[in-house]
Amino acid sequence: MARREVPRGAHAAVGNVDRDPVELLELSSHGRIRRLVPLRYGRMLASPFAFFRGSAILQAHDLAGTPHAGILIPICGDAHLANFGGFATPERTLLLDINDFDETSTGPWEWDLKRLTTSFVLAARQTRRKRGVADDLVHALVRTYQSRMRAYAESGILDTWYDLVTFERLLAEEPSPEIQKRIRRGMERAADRTHEALLPKLTRREGDRLTILDAPPAVFHALGSSTLFDADDEVMRIQDREAVIQASFREYLGTLAPDRRRLLLHFVHQDTAFKVVGVGSVGTRCLVQLLMDGQGKPLFLQIKEASVSVVARYFKAPGPKPSHEGRRVVEGQRLMQAASDLFLGWTTGPFGQHFHVRQLRDMKYSVQVELMDAELMERYARTCGWVLARAHAKGSGRAAEIAAYLGRSDRMADALVDYANAYADQAERDHDRFAAACRSGRLEARTDEDMAADFRV
Repeated sequence: MARREVPRGAHAAVGNVDRDPVELLELSSHGRIRRLVPLRYGRMLASPFAFFRGSAILQAHDLAGTPHAGILIPICGDAHLANFGGFATPERTLLLDINDFDETSTGPWEWDLKRLTTSFVLAARQTRRKRGVADDLVHALVRTYQSRMRAYAESGILDTWYDLVTFERLLAEEPSPEIQKRIRRGMERAADRTHEALLPKLTRREGDRLTILDAPPAVFHALGSSTLFDADDEVMRIQDREAVIQASFREYLGTLAPDRRRLLLHFVHQDTAFKVVGVGSVGTRCLVQLLMDGQGKPLFLQIKEASVSVVARYFKAPGPKPSHEGRRVVEGQRLMQAASDLFLGWTTGPFGQHFHVRQLRDMKYSVQVELMDAELMERYARTCGWVLARAHAKGSGRAAEIAAYLGRSDRMADALVDYANAYADQAERDHDRFAAACRSGRLEARTDEDMAADFRV
C-alpha cells in the first residue's frame, strides 16, 4: 500500500528549495551568544560540507516538501556522516554509533537516510572523488541499510536491542589487512581519549582547586577577561553562580538512575566554563564542568543547550510537544543508541533554558574522511548504513514495515543516488549564496584564529 501511494522513485525529489538560505540561517542563529555567531559562520564557510553540517535547518525545511512512506519513527534528525563515531559503553566496550541527537524528533525515517547519503556525496566531492565514486558510496550505504533492516525485521525485538556495532566486530568482519590496521589504530587513539588525559591540557591548579584554562574562543569563563558574553547578557547578571550551578546539578541528578546519582556523590565540583563545540552548535550555550573524586581522578561533563528540533519545526508529528528539549534529546538518544553515556541526563538553566548532559570525553573517536581512500570510505558508508538501520529498528520497533517498503530491489538506492547528488548540488549553491552574504557584510564570519587573536597580548 505505502509503495503504491509513494513509489520509491519519488524519493529523488529535493523538495522546498525556493527559499533564501541566509534568512533560514539567521533564524537558526536567534538566541545564540551574539559574539559567537560569526564563528559559527566562519566554520561553515570552510567548505560546502562544513556548511552542510551547520545548516540542518535548511534540509529539514526542504525535506518538508518531499513525499514519505508514512512510517513515522524516532529519528536522529541530523544524521550526517560526522555525527557517527566511536565511544565507550559503561562496560568499556568501544562502539561505533550515532553520537549526536540534538535534532532528534519523530519524523519520516527517510529524512535521516537522505541527510546521511547527501553528506557522503559532499564528502566525496570535498576529497575530489569522481561522480561514480560518490554514486557507489550512496548505493552501498542504502543497500546495506536495506539488508540490515530486513535482518532486524526477522529478529526478535530483544535481539535488536542487544545488537552492538563494536569495533571488535568490525575488525572480525573486515577482510582487508590494511583496513584492519586502520581500525586498530582508531581503537588505540580512542583508548587514549580519557578524562585523565584531558586534565593537564584543559586545567591548572589554583590553591586547593583545579580551574579550567581559558582558550578563547573555544573555552572561556563568563566573568573572565576572555568572556564572549556581552555586558547586557542575562548570564552576566547572575549574582550567586555557585548556587545556580548547584541547583541545575540537583535537577540533573534527579534525571539519573539511583546508582548513577550515588556514583556522582563521590565527586566534588571544581570549575565550570563555556566551551564551543562542533559547527552547527556554535553559539549555543554549552558548558564543561570539572569534578574530582576523592583520589584526584577527574570527570568532565558537557552541559549543552537544547532548543526546538529542526525536524519538529518543519514536520508536525502527532502527539504532544516535548515538555523539555533536553529530555527530548536524552530520550531519543536512549532509544536509538545501542548503549548510552553513563551520565546522560538533562537539566534547566537559571533563565529557563533546557540542557542535556553527558561526559565530555570518554574514548570518543571521530573519523577523518579526508584521510580515507575510496575503499575505506565505502566501508565506512556501509557501516553507517548498518548503524542507522539498527538505530531506526531499535528505536521504533517498525523494522518489518520499513523493510517491506524498501523491498529487495535497487529502486530505493537508485532514487537516493539521484536525490543525494541533486541535494549536494543545492547545498553547494546555498554555500555560494552564504559566502556572498559574508563577503557583502550581510553576515559576519570570523575564523577561530582571527577571534583568538583578539585575546593575545
